[in-house]
This record gives sequence, C-alpha cells and structure tokens, in this order.
Amino acid sequence: MQMLLIIQLLFLLTLANGAPVIARKILGNRFAAPLDGGLVLPDGHPLFGASKTIRGIVAAVLATAAGAQLIGLGWQTGCLAGAAAMVGDLFSSFCKRRMDLPPSSRATGLDQIPESLFPLLACRLVLPVTVADIVACVVIFLVGEILLSRILYRLHVRERPY
Repeated sequence: MQMLLIIQLLFLLTLANGAPVIARKILGNRFAAPLDGGLVLPDGHPLFGASKTIRGIVAAVLATAAGAQLIGLGWQTGCLAGAAAMVGDLFSSFCKRRMDLPPSSRATGLDQIPESLFPLLACRLVLPVTVADIVACVVIFLVGEILLSRILYRLHVRERPY
C-alpha cells in the first residue's frame, strides 16, 4: 500500500463529498436548482431528489480540482475525482429513491461506498492506484465519514448526524 497516495486520495474524497455541504451552508438556497429538474419517474419517486443540486456538483468538482492542484496531483485529476464522486453520490441517491428512502436518509454503506469507490476507480486511469489502496481508502472513508458526520452535526455544519 502507498500511504502518501492513500492520504492524498482521502483528502480528495473528503473535499468532493464535503464541498456540497459547505456550499449549502454558505449559500443557503441560492443556486440550489435540483439536478434532476424535479423529474419524477414512473415509480412515483424523483430521479435523484431536490437535495442533489447543480450547485453541489459544481462545488465538488471545483473544490476537488483546487485541492488536487495544491497537493501536487494536478487539477485534472481533481476534476476527475470530484466528478466521479458526484456520480457515485447520484448513484446512491438514485438507489435510495428506488428503495423508497427519503432524501438525506441514512443508508450505511450505500451512502459511502459508491461516492468513494467510483472516484478511486476513475483515478486508476491517471494514478498508480492499486486494489489494496482502493480497499483501504473505501474502508477508511466509510468509517471516517460516519464518525466525522456526527462531529459536523454538533458543529452545525450538517443538518443530520449521519
């Protein structure tokens, strides 16, 4: 395992997944257009839900691009990681809507694995990421996100403790 690379990747995952939360906290409802445009599928549930916004996607990609540049991975790698993390997040939301779970509901594993696994797999295109690195990052991200969410809730950054 490559510890420096794992730390760098975890930093990017944290930026990608935290930027939408911070953007919502700073901007409130400004620029909060739902990514799915309010589309409701035949199952009666939205495609992704109102909490998945264009603002969140843009914030994630920009923050991750800037962060990757700062740690020497290049803004292109950051854009790739940020975009792939958001695809993973949208995949989770899509699945949760199909499971009749309300927006922002807790689904341990489904909330963390795609939004960490998808960008890690994407980063294999441009970085020497091994399978062991991916497994380590996903496990650390899953546990860390669960613990960090509670802290961010107490600091009034997150609206829910998960």
